Amino acid sequence: MLIERIYDEDLAQASYLIGCQAKGEAVVVDGRRDIAVYRDLAAKNGMKIVAVTETHIHADYLSGTRELAAATGAKIYVSGEGGPDWQYEFDGERLYDGDKITIGNISIQALHTPGHTPEHLSFLVTDGAFSDQPGYLLSGDFVFSGDLGRPDLLDEAAGGVDTRLMGAKQLFASLRDKFLTLPDYVQVHPGHGAGSACGKALGAIPSSTIGYERLYAWWGPYLAANDVQGFINELLDGQPDAHAYFGRMKRENRQGPAVMGERAPLVELDIADVAKDLAEDKVTFIDTRPNAVVHERSVTRSLNIPAGKSVASYGAWVVNPEADRNPLVLLAADQEQAQEVRDHLVRVGIDNVAGYVTGFEGLPTFTPRLIQPSELAGFDEAMVLDVRNRTEHAAGHIPGSHQLSGGRVMWHLDELPAEGTIVSYCQSGVRNSVAASALRRAGYDVVELDGSYNAWAAWNQARESVSAD
Repeated sequence: MLIERIYDEDLAQASYLIGCQAKGEAVVVDGRRDIAVYRDLAAKNGMKIVAVTETHIHADYLSGTRELAAATGAKIYVSGEGGPDWQYEFDGERLYDGDKITIGNISIQALHTPGHTPEHLSFLVTDGAFSDQPGYLLSGDFVFSGDLGRPDLLDEAAGGVDTRLMGAKQLFASLRDKFLTLPDYVQVHPGHGAGSACGKALGAIPSSTIGYERLYAWWGPYLAANDVQGFINELLDGQPDAHAYFGRMKRENRQGPAVMGERAPLVELDIADVAKDLAEDKVTFIDTRPNAVVHERSVTRSLNIPAGKSVASYGAWVVNPEADRNPLVLLAADQEQAQEVRDHLVRVGIDNVAGYVTGFEGLPTFTPRLIQPSELAGFDEAMVLDVRNRTEHAAGHIPGSHQLSGGRVMWHLDELPAEGTIVSYCQSGVRNSVAASALRRAGYDVVELDGSYNAWAAWNQARESVSAD
């Protein structure tokens, strides 16, 4: 048997390929939409992808289940659990608690483990060529290394009302009745790692075991004492902000993400054509350079989505394809970087990329306004805006600042002043540059605090030390 973990550092998301070498067949679990990695991995191991499935209706990325099925002819399996309000709306065989997918000697059994979502499945894997007992659990967003999937996302991002308490109770029951009934030696392979917004304290370790989590996870003592209320209180306390785009992901994943099919290579666009389209507001310009470079000069009304490991996350913060139909033009170093950025964007349903340019001479430009921490006290601003998570804000912030995380700000413009200057900051400046660029494009007068909170905290500490002397 082969189990391969495919990890996306952008979204801190893990998908899995489970293969039977004897039969040359494989199943993909929780795949993403840029599917070349799965096809290449299967080919490398002489396997054909014959089945695709997923643990639940995801909120943080757009599922590649339909994309893989269309490309490979694989059969789709999705959860049939959760009741009438949580049924998938596209074709696929429904899996219920105890149902199995079989390839060769490998058995993949669905376990209904609600709590994070009502329809959530985990997959218990048995390698029949080695043992008649299960050895592996693909736990999705149910159990992570050292943490649990949050039960409040339906309230936070998907329009639910007070579903978090029921979800928390379901998580307790799923742990008690399913997870803790498994042998301690069973390996646990979760759907996310550190940095994901699907939990509050995910570990960076890629896998765990039933026994290790039983002994050392924070929730262990609550289960041992059957303390349901204490468990609920601890689980719900301190959860990070849920990004606003999660609601769109939920809808599209339930309905069935659009199948892209084979995608042509991105082409380099003529700068004169881009200038014309910008003047007519027919395209949206994406500056993929680091924020420090963008601060020197950038294209007017461009969005800053820095190339690197967080393209999908930042892209979904500031590009809403349901509201902005403009094709995207990427400023990239070359075609390879542009295509990598596009691959990340499609993971969150941002598909409309027209092409790329490698420079912007001839296009209208501007220089973003920055102020130093020492200037803030005398600055006449309408609002000081903290675009970090609420947990970061609670740990320390600029006095009088208003917290609205970068992943939510463009969906909550009613919280911002209609007139006047907004001074924005994050922790070091990267997230702030992304959010500030979107606010400028929306017509707000935004000034960025140079160095963000780190710079302000250092300046404030130095000022207080001088005052104390």
